[in-house]
Amino acid sequence: MSETTRTNEENKLPLNGRRAIPPNYSNDEENEVPEMEAFGLIPRGFNPRDYLRVVDIYMFKEPQEINKQEHHTDKYYNPRLIVRRGQAFQIQIDFNRPYKPETDQFWLEFLMGRYPQQNKGTYIPILVGNVLKPGQWGAKIIHRENNSVRLSIMSSTSCIIGKFRLYVAVLTPFGILRTRRNSATDTYILFNPWCQLDAVYLDDEKEREEYVLNDVGIVFHGSVEDVKSRSWSYGQFEENILDACLFLMDKAELELSGRGNPIKICRVASAVINSRDEDGVIAGSWNNTYDNGVAPSAWTGSVDILLEYYSSKQPVRYGQCWVFAGVFNTFLRCLGIPARLITNYSSAHDNNANLRLDFFLDDEGKVDTRLTKDSVWNYHCWNEAWMTRPDLPVGFGGWQVVDGTPQETSDGMYRCGPASVQAIKHGHVCFQFDAPFVYAEVNGDIFYTRMEKNGTQVVENIDTTRIGQLIVTKKVGSDGMMDITEEYKFREGSDEERLALETAVMYGVKKQSIQDTMYQPQTDVDMDFQAQRAVLGNDFKVTITFRNKSRNSYTATTYLSGNIVFYTGVTKSEFKKHSFSAKLEPSSSNSFDIVIKSSEYMGDLLEQASFHFFVTARINETGKILAVQKAVMLEVPALRIKTKGELVAGKETSVIVEFTNPLKQTLENVTLRLEGPGLLRTIKKQFGRIPMNSTLTWEVKFTPMRPGLRRLIASLNSDALRHVYGELNVQVQKP
Repeated sequence: MSETTRTNEENKLPLNGRRAIPPNYSNDEENEVPEMEAFGLIPRGFNPRDYLRVVDIYMFKEPQEINKQEHHTDKYYNPRLIVRRGQAFQIQIDFNRPYKPETDQFWLEFLMGRYPQQNKGTYIPILVGNVLKPGQWGAKIIHRENNSVRLSIMSSTSCIIGKFRLYVAVLTPFGILRTRRNSATDTYILFNPWCQLDAVYLDDEKEREEYVLNDVGIVFHGSVEDVKSRSWSYGQFEENILDACLFLMDKAELELSGRGNPIKICRVASAVINSRDEDGVIAGSWNNTYDNGVAPSAWTGSVDILLEYYSSKQPVRYGQCWVFAGVFNTFLRCLGIPARLITNYSSAHDNNANLRLDFFLDDEGKVDTRLTKDSVWNYHCWNEAWMTRPDLPVGFGGWQVVDGTPQETSDGMYRCGPASVQAIKHGHVCFQFDAPFVYAEVNGDIFYTRMEKNGTQVVENIDTTRIGQLIVTKKVGSDGMMDITEEYKFREGSDEERLALETAVMYGVKKQSIQDTMYQPQTDVDMDFQAQRAVLGNDFKVTITFRNKSRNSYTATTYLSGNIVFYTGVTKSEFKKHSFSAKLEPSSSNSFDIVIKSSEYMGDLLEQASFHFFVTARINETGKILAVQKAVMLEVPALRIKTKGELVAGKETSVIVEFTNPLKQTLENVTLRLEGPGLLRTIKKQFGRIPMNSTLTWEVKFTPMRPGLRRLIASLNSDALRHVYGELNVQVQKP
């Protein structure tokens, strides 16, 4: 392309008085790079073939070759070169004749986006030198043979991440000769948790294997009294997932120059994972109707969701918190940011971040659902990402909370984080981003407040221990549960806990002190509530126990309210009302059993099969109220998965999924899903109905792609029954 046509092209840039070039936030767009860039008039006899010319470039990009092995990128199902920043990689250039260092000069150019600029890190010229400096761009020749040179190339530890185009440029007296555009030499550069100078450096190899390289994980759900777990396929190495994750940053309009910074990437990603602003990846739905979409409980992993979004560019329906967190985890691990999925049990969702959740009682002591606006989620999932925080004082790096579930706006968008876990623990909620919101999710108090006829509020009971009482994640190297509550808060009642709370209040978290409210609880009577193991479709019993520690006789008017709730603690319907009078003798305990019949709850059951029981008791002699609430999860049957014979990579085999309907009714509109990273792409099958007590059997033929320990994950979804899962670990042999 001649100099004049090139200048004309550049003059056609859209005019904008604010910036010289348009914003540069598409990793996919390209500029045209001239193969011959002349220095002036070219003499008539000039023949580019007389000079050093590149014949071929070899990238060592196969999974078994040196680059992908040393950079821990051999699992990516992607034919291009993928390397991690701040670590050397090798390429070989074949010229038309032997390279002579005395007279020949060539260099490499890495470009990204439509308007590459050196000061933005999107145009990177690399001269060939004698020595590589750690953490800085550079190249040196490590081997010369015949017409070939082998180079070792070092990338910068703060390099932007994404897909770069590679050119080799050769200097001639009359201009620069460049290689043709060749997508086979495109190079992806990712974050490097193995490199000490990288912002995401993690020093423990076992943790890197878990938080960066593990492509399956565990989601803990249920309730604090009844922790349940299920597998989730992250699939960060599957075909096209890396491109889909880079597209998310384009969609979020993150300038290319900002993409070396994990703080910025996490912040924009927490907004683009949900569809509330700018049509992000997943549309949330919490209302038990999932028309024209997939029920959140039916997904078995992130891959289908990301690929559907990447191709349709439209939000994928539907998700709830663990789906947002599962997809966010895939995004982070795929780009090389260490990440884990967190579950906070009894998560406070209060509408004004005042560390106080109000449950209003009527005159009789029953909960008034009309006045009660706050809710306690049985559990809530978010993510933690590992990085340094140079924008905060020393000591607040490490795990950062990021949350893709749309709950509250932050700086005008539905996003949350990154917020330092260490800052949350110590109450330093002044440090960006969104620490007060996360602090309230794990630290609120529940106030039971009675409204008098004249409008005054009387606090009858305060529960300081329920909110955030268990925070967990998957163990490193196993499927067990790791309790990380102490990472978020000091022991309940300790001096440190009080100090952290005072610090948080000083930094603007609103908290009403108990002294401000008229509150004298009944201290000499305890009330406890326990539920027997409850199986879906069966009757079960609950027990209310009073312990009278005083020398007085009391009578307690007791109300039990059983509610079918969404896992967010919001009530759908009350299915059980029961009241009785209890006689409490001095210094003794009394227990009262109540039977919950399946016929009472089956008609209205929601997908997570969870109940919420409120028990309130008024001590008639003193007028004081005792209150307790508890979530009860029904046990749902599991899918059974088995394989036939041994599994060998590249050889067809089959897997069988079975399910027996335990309900006293026929299941309608049954859908099964099966997937396994490295084994098979998601397969879906519709079954019309499963009559009661009958067994469904589904056989799937597939060819495992890769050897090693792999996991099959299945889910069943139907109108009356959801959240049914099964999983199986399988060992795939080498052929």
